[in-house]
Amino acid sequence: MPTQKSYIDGEFGQIHVRQAGSASAHRPLFCLHQSPKNGLEFEEFMLAAGSDRLVISADYPGYGMSDRPPAEPDATIQAYARNMWTVADALSLETIDLLGNHTGAKVAIEMAHQQPDRVGTIGMISAALLTPEERAQFKDFFEPIPLDREGTRQRENWDRIVRSADPNWPLEMMDRSFLQTCMGGEAYEWGHAAAFAYDQPFTDGLRDLPHRKVLFNPADVLQEHTRRAEGIMTNGRLVERPDWTFGFLDIDPEGVAAFIRKHLDA
Repeated sequence: MPTQKSYIDGEFGQIHVRQAGSASAHRPLFCLHQSPKNGLEFEEFMLAAGSDRLVISADYPGYGMSDRPPAEPDATIQAYARNMWTVADALSLETIDLLGNHTGAKVAIEMAHQQPDRVGTIGMISAALLTPEERAQFKDFFEPIPLDREGTRQRENWDRIVRSADPNWPLEMMDRSFLQTCMGGEAYEWGHAAAFAYDQPFTDGLRDLPHRKVLFNPADVLQEHTRRAEGIMTNGRLVERPDWTFGFLDIDPEGVAAFIRKHLDA
């Protein structure tokens, strides 16, 4: 059975929300997506993780089916976090666990900054702890590609998925990832820009927030950068998963859900 979808009024218009499972003795798990994807990236994982708790994901403003902020300066990690709390409020959620993927890791830290008493465990998949030089390189790489009739943007974004994809990632799921990028429209790289701007607050949050933190380190472009968190995090644990590559949430959702559940509930 697919996830349940709904819309909630947010700061910039409507926010698109997915839910799986139901309330239980376990804290609800709020999933926070990477850029330039949306909550659809958690679809298979949510169906597996929802076997014993309520699991939620929502599209940040400007992604998926959520309305876009009026201008790029309005698209910040702080704004994404505020709107995710709006979703939590609308669903009458009190204390929640967080699971942030890439950009979502930064949104998770900011959500804990904004409402620390409502956050249980902070789970993160990868951490962009970058030097100024690395941050500039990533920003250059993720500069928006202009539209043209030759389909340069679409071809490059598909090629990026193919180059990084796990060999076991089904083509249908790779196509779904490509669709998520396309759904960002002309604002598809606003989330990456927001993540790169949220640098020192992220480092400060890893160090200063008292919440229990679990940082999963898959084999992706941030693998070496993520390991830098080990000497920074307070009340945190780095968990290496070199077998997780791009597409792992779709390839083995039951196994991933069980593994993450074990570490978040420990």
